[in-house]
Amino acid sequence: MITIIRRPRWPACRRCPAIAIDLGSARTRAWTAGRHGIIDVPTVTGPDDLAAHPVQRGTIVDPAGTARMLSRLLAHRIPKDAQPVIAFTMPVLSGQQHYTTAVGALQTLRPRTVLALDSVMAIALATGADPFRPLLVIDIGFHLIEVALLADGEIMTARREARGTRGLEDSGPADLVTDITAVVTTMMRDDPLPQFVDALDRGPLLAGGGALRPELVSQLSAQLHAPVQPVPQPHTAAVRGAAEALRSAQHHPSLGPPLHPTP
Repeated sequence: MITIIRRPRWPACRRCPAIAIDLGSARTRAWTAGRHGIIDVPTVTGPDDLAAHPVQRGTIVDPAGTARMLSRLLAHRIPKDAQPVIAFTMPVLSGQQHYTTAVGALQTLRPRTVLALDSVMAIALATGADPFRPLLVIDIGFHLIEVALLADGEIMTARREARGTRGLEDSGPADLVTDITAVVTTMMRDDPLPQFVDALDRGPLLAGGGALRPELVSQLSAQLHAPVQPVPQPHTAAVRGAAEALRSAQHHPSLGPPLHPTP
């Protein structure tokens, strides 16, 4: 998790363009300062007939391929003498290995600073939710389900399951809803935190591609006995939250002009 500290505005670093990246198993999404819209492309390392998938179930399995994909996607958008500030999202409970691998792949973009934040926290940032009130975030991706209870500005408890919307067209939402409900009930049993009650009363936030399916939302609301709320543009919420984190970080005094500009 990254904690965003609000500070007075500092002079912007001209050689530190901002880039936010959400590296998913199926889609990679990126936001760059000064450009309209979000880049949204398949997470693959080659053309359709030679496509390889460098990220699987939330884990980078091909660091070199990931670096090539990021370079192809973003390198031409970075001025030659620039050192970008990059924020990227990580699936909850990813661990140090994922962080190290991701940062290594991002070196292809010559970053000055790399900021990492949990995808569930990024989703909360994108919605403008109060980070100090209990909030249950459910992110349903193509290969991965992430569930986290947020309170007091941090992740209180979280779970992830290697299951997502892949194959949903064949099986329908019932099995997926059952799996998500089981994750939430298991969390409440294993970590019986009082904030769960407030978070369910408030209504869980639903993000990811699964939140675009109304039947999944309605069935999940019925199973959890709670008003599940899809976030606006749920499939891009994580990268938009990373961009929001960058807007704060860009004004931190540590991001002044580079001491050693890239030749």
